[in-house]
Amino acid sequence: MIYGLTLLFITLSGFAQMPIFKRYYIADIPGLGWLAKFYITHSLHYIMASVLLALGGYAVTRLAVSGKGLSSLTFWGRAKGAIILGLVISGAIMVVRNLPGIHFSHMAIYVMNLTHLGLCMALLAVSAFTLVARKPWMH
Repeated sequence: MIYGLTLLFITLSGFAQMPIFKRYYIADIPGLGWLAKFYITHSLHYIMASVLLALGGYAVTRLAVSGKGLSSLTFWGRAKGAIILGLVISGAIMVVRNLPGIHFSHMAIYVMNLTHLGLCMALLAVSAFTLVARKPWMH
């Protein structure tokens, strides 16, 4: 439940970083105007990223304490974990890019954005598949 809500809001706030909600008048729907406010969606994205990191830390700690380790994860659990790890790494690099005094080339920013967006789309596709096909994270 918490993971699903976190995934929903981190994806929604991530897509809101691109001005698509204002451009396609989705933000004009009553109650959705906040989707066109960059700083609100930017802050929400960071908050949801913190929640996702906390959930990941909890899951990894729980696996380590139980002694089961990564062997208890199914193929799809490992796939989602690898994609989330990629999102965390690419997201951390993008956070560093936003710090004052840090500059990357335009090509590096382009590659970072596409990598982060591609991993997000991959996670959504794999999550939708595993939800419909009822593929669990663990054995």
